Amino acid sequence: MNKELFEAIELLEKEKGISKEILFEALEVALVSAYKRNFQNAPAVSVVIDRVSGGIKVYSQLRVVDEVESDQQEVNLYEARVYDPHCQIGDYIEMEVTPKEFGRIAAQTAKQVIIQRIREAERELIYENYVDRVEEVITGVVRRFEQRNVIIDLGRTEAVLPIEEQIPHERYRQGERVKAYIVEVKKTTKGPQVIVSRTHNGFLKRLFEMEVPEIYEGIVEIKAVAREAGNRSKLAVYSHNKDIDPVGACVGPKGSRVQAISNDLKGEKIDIIKWNDEIEEYIGNSLSPAKVSSVQLNSEENAANVVVPDNQLSLAIGKEGQNARLAAKITGWKIDISSETQHTEKSLSAIGLTDQESEVDESSQPDDSLNSEGDNVSVSPPEESDIKGIEEDNDEKVNETDGKETEDTT
Repeated sequence: MNKELFEAIELLEKEKGISKEILFEALEVALVSAYKRNFQNAPAVSVVIDRVSGGIKVYSQLRVVDEVESDQQEVNLYEARVYDPHCQIGDYIEMEVTPKEFGRIAAQTAKQVIIQRIREAERELIYENYVDRVEEVITGVVRRFEQRNVIIDLGRTEAVLPIEEQIPHERYRQGERVKAYIVEVKKTTKGPQVIVSRTHNGFLKRLFEMEVPEIYEGIVEIKAVAREAGNRSKLAVYSHNKDIDPVGACVGPKGSRVQAISNDLKGEKIDIIKWNDEIEEYIGNSLSPAKVSSVQLNSEENAANVVVPDNQLSLAIGKEGQNARLAAKITGWKIDISSETQHTEKSLSAIGLTDQESEVDESSQPDDSLNSEGDNVSVSPPEESDIKGIEEDNDEKVNETDGKETEDTT
């Protein structure tokens, strides 16, 4: 083999990380094909490359005969016994048949094979490198756009950001550096294809792991993530150290940590809530920033009835129901939200007491009538505070009436 070519193989092993043995084996296979292509009617042949000197030898299996009719397929008994003294007529022996002009053919073939094997080996190395990085965050440069897909240059290869994995309304510019989450690495005829996402829940989780040391060290654990990419997300966190506030750790000093992540997501709002193994408490936390009055569970239907103050109802539901949807996603429970007024009316209706019946006519009903009505409500009260509130309101109305009559008489 050409000495320069032999040295080039050794150099490739160092620079590209491609095993020299892989290149030699590929070259031997290619040289077999080249020999058969240039020497017609060639029988089964094999090519051996000396790993030290780079010398090439071609061996062929020839049939031992008395009279040779084809030099490429047969050998006479006398010549055959030089290689194998025990061979007989009809046996097959392996003999060197390297042509004198085979060096030129070998050089041309070697160049083509090495180029091809370099490409294949690089593709394999890239695949092995990125297949182990699935579910990790990578940073690349926006290179071009293909059918609304964004092609991101990762250096040694390119990643594809499909349209369905892009944050809605987000715009990308050529040369812009972006972060993305590797969701899949596939082998294709053109090489490995890396599929990335910016909408995956795992992307948000990895960003927090990179930004918050307590999460990276395992002190704070991310229990659940719910996202509506580009708009709003919720993150449930738990601390294994009672002295560390998980929410505060994720928010960071003056909100610096969560703000940095929000900037990476083009302004996506992030609610960080405290995870709790008490499901009532967890559901209440999940509706943050709204305050919750009470949570009633229906385990059979995996549903929860949540009561919030009247002024917190719209905040709990969120714009177009977004806050409630995210709370349901992150908890895994169906959540029905109602205000305290709605809950009271529903409770009164359930026991057969309408708003009209609960109103007190000061001019026609004396105090003992009020007590009698209050006693009927307390038989099966939906909430003791609700009934007590009705009685106090009635007493105030009666006292106001008595005061007015006393003033007129005077």
